[in-house]
Amino acid sequence: MSSQIRKKLIIKGDVQGVGYRWFATRSAMKHEVSGYVMNLPDGNVEVVLEGEEGMVNDCIKELRTGPPHASISGIEVTDGECTGEFLNFGVKYY
Repeated sequence: MSSQIRKKLIIKGDVQGVGYRWFATRSAMKHEVSGYVMNLPDGNVEVVLEGEEGMVNDCIKELRTGPPHASISGIEVTDGECTGEFLNFGVKYY
């Protein structure tokens, strides 16, 4: 059985208004992980991912690149306890 993990990411840089939430949603769906993406008031983007460890890590690799117009200056990744609270992946609003 594969292990389930949870990761919280704070994507920093020029990442709002460039399609990052759409990009994150497509990547999460492709990698079959659940959670959410949300713009933060400080201009960063928060992403929470839950799923099979390899799929979450593959999704994070894509999120480090982002969509063509994004300019990512850094990503903070924090481990969390997998809760299974998400049925799918979606956009959350602050």
